[in-house]
Amino acid sequence: MRLRYLFAGLTGLFMAGVLAAQGASVSAPAAPPPTPPLEAENTWHLDLSTGGRVSIQLRPDVAPNHVERIKTLTRRGFYNGLVFHRVIEGFMAQGGDPTGTGTGDSDLPNLDAEFNGLPHMRGALGMARTQDSNSANSQFYIMLAPRLNMDRNYTMLGRVVSGMAYVDALERGEPPLAPGRIVRASIGSDNVPPMSADQLRAEADRLAAAAQSAPARVPPGTPVVLVPAPDNPAAQPPR
Repeated sequence: MRLRYLFAGLTGLFMAGVLAAQGASVSAPAAPPPTPPLEAENTWHLDLSTGGRVSIQLRPDVAPNHVERIKTLTRRGFYNGLVFHRVIEGFMAQGGDPTGTGTGDSDLPNLDAEFNGLPHMRGALGMARTQDSNSANSQFYIMLAPRLNMDRNYTMLGRVVSGMAYVDALERGEPPLAPGRIVRASIGSDNVPPMSADQLRAEADRLAAAAQSAPARVPPGTPVVLVPAPDNPAAQPPR
């Protein structure tokens, strides 16, 4: 599979050279949509067990239904206490599964794809899905490094504007041995104050203990929702 991708890449470069030699124009990638001003109603806060708040600008201008889903679940308290069950170095951190296994979702219906021009840059927020393009639900991922070959194959709906260090601090693994956790999620316009690092760690410990003693919340009939891992995780763009 790696060789096939490499061959395809070399073929593309060769054909571009042939077209250039023949005087044909090679179109540049389309520019991403312009970033609107930051608004409290479209700011997603994640208070993480790693010690601080991650703030993400949501983009209803390009993915209105997915942004509305994030807001709805956040205001229901759905994301509070959930872990990052899949964190791959040089790739992405994935969370939003109530089972913590990668197989769960919310009880809301799946969403139709809203693929758009937002790139898979470091800090970008996307929605995880199955091989079915219209299967995003509650699971999301935050990019740790660029992966532009995923563009327009997943619904992108925002980007981290502050606190990326707390995403970087998440323990790696599939799943991690001691996964990082969303202690509390909120929308900026709801004016939920951030928690101190000590408060976050104490609440994370309480949530972890409660999760061990409680049955898993497994919605019926949920699919496996994964973002495909890189062919060669060791050969990733620098962070």
